[in-house]
Amino acid sequence: MSSDRDGAVSADPSKLFPTKYLPPPQVRDLPAPPVNQWRYVGPGIIAAGVGLASGEFILFPYITSQIGLGFVWAALVGLITQYFLNMEIERYTLATGETALTGFSRMWRHWGLVFAILAYLANLWPAWVTSSGTLFSYIFGGNPSIIAIVLLVLVGAILTLAPIVYNALERAQMLKVAAVVLLVVIGALFAIGGAWADVPKIITEAQFPAAELGFATLMGALAFAGAGGGQNLVQSNWIRDKGFGMGHYVPKIVSPLTGEPEARGRVGYVFSPTDENLSHWRGWWRFANREQLWTFVLISFVSIVFMSLLAYATVFGHPDVKNDISFLKIEGNVLMERVGTWFGYFFWVVGAVSLFAAALGIVDYTSRLAADVLKTMYFPDINESKLYAGLVWGLAVLGIIVISAGFSQPIVLAVIAACVGGTMMFIYSGLLIVINKKLLPEAIRIRGFRVGALVWSVLLFGVLAVLTIGQQAGRLFGG
Repeated sequence: MSSDRDGAVSADPSKLFPTKYLPPPQVRDLPAPPVNQWRYVGPGIIAAGVGLASGEFILFPYITSQIGLGFVWAALVGLITQYFLNMEIERYTLATGETALTGFSRMWRHWGLVFAILAYLANLWPAWVTSSGTLFSYIFGGNPSIIAIVLLVLVGAILTLAPIVYNALERAQMLKVAAVVLLVVIGALFAIGGAWADVPKIITEAQFPAAELGFATLMGALAFAGAGGGQNLVQSNWIRDKGFGMGHYVPKIVSPLTGEPEARGRVGYVFSPTDENLSHWRGWWRFANREQLWTFVLISFVSIVFMSLLAYATVFGHPDVKNDISFLKIEGNVLMERVGTWFGYFFWVVGAVSLFAAALGIVDYTSRLAADVLKTMYFPDINESKLYAGLVWGLAVLGIIVISAGFSQPIVLAVIAACVGGTMMFIYSGLLIVINKKLLPEAIRIRGFRVGALVWSVLLFGVLAVLTIGQQAGRLFGG
C-alpha cells in the first residue's frame, strides 16, 4: 500500500470495505472501554450456558459411558480452538458493530445466507428440547415427545414476549450455570468418589475411538465442546446487543409486542486509528479476551470434565448401558443408590432445565443469525424484531413437525446437528482470516499466532468433515 493510500485509509478507514454489495460503514469514534467491567460480563456466560447441553450433558458423558475417559482430552482441544474462533468473530464486531456474517457478505453477497441456512439445517433437529423432554419424563412420567413439543411452545413464547431478548436470555443462562455449578459441587463431594483417582487416564489413555463410535460422534463432540457451528458466529450478535465496542451504536432486538423497536441500518461503524481510539481498542480487546476465557472456556471445561467423571463413576461398564440417551436414566438411578433419592432427581432436574435453557439459546441464535442476514442483505426496510419473532416461531413449528414425524432420538439428532456445525466451522474459520486481514485497519488486524490458530481450525474441522462424510457415505452405500 502506498503512503498516499495509507494516509487515505487512516483518515477514512471505511475505504477498506468493499462496496459492491453494501455501502461502507460510517466513521465514528470507538467508545471508551467500561470502567465497571462486571456490567459487561455476559456473552461468554451465555455461550457456556447454551453449550452446557450437547457437549457437556450428552455427547462427552455418552462417549465416556461407552469407552471411559480416553476422549475427554478432546474437550480442551475443542475449547481452545473455539476460544480463538470466538475472539476473531468478536474482533470484527468490536471494530465495526457489524456481525461476522455481514463481513462475510461484503466479500460475497450470499455468504451470510449460506451460514443461516446451515444453522437452520443443524437445528431443525431439536436434539436439546427432546433431551430435556426425556429427562422431564424420568421425573414426572409422560410422553417425552409431547413434553418436548410443549417446551418448544414455551421457548417461542419467552423469546417473543421478553421486552429485550438478550437480557432475558442472559438471565436464563446465568441461572442455569449457577444450577450446574451447584450440581458440580455436590457431585464432586458425594458422587464421584474413587473415580478421581482415574483422572490421569484422560492423558495416559488418550484415544480417538473412531472405529467404536464413528467420526460423526467424535466430530460432534469436538465441534460442540462449549459451543459449535452457528453458536460461535452469534457471539457477534450477543456482544453487539451487550454494547461491546462499536456495537454501542447499534439498537438491540426487542419483542415486537412488549418492546420499543429502534431502526437499525444495514451497515455498522468503523473508527479511525487515532491514538485515543487505539487506546480504547486495547482496553476493549483485553476485556473481551478475559471475559471469553474466564466464562466460556473455564465454565465449559469444568462442566465437561465433571459430567464425564460423573458418567464414568456411575455408568461406565454398567451392563444395562445402551447406545442411546437412556444412560442418563441409569446414571440418575445409580446416583439415587449412592447419594440419595433426592440427588438422582436433582441430577435429572438440573439436566432437564439445562437442556431447556440450551434450546432457548439455540432457537434464539438460529433466528438471530437469519434475521440479521435477511435485514442486512435482502430486506433492509423490514423491522428486524418482527422478522426475528417470525423466525423463532417458524423454527419452533418446524421442530414440532420433526418430533411429530418420529425423529426424536436425542443422540442421533445431536450428532446430525454437530456434523453440520463442524462443517460450518471449517468454512468460516478461513473466512475470518480474510475479513480480519483485509477489512480492518492495519493496527487491529489479525496476525501472528492467532492466524495460526484459525489455520489449525480450518485443518481440524476440514479433515473431520471429510472423514465423517466418507464414513457416512460408506455406511449408506456399502450397506
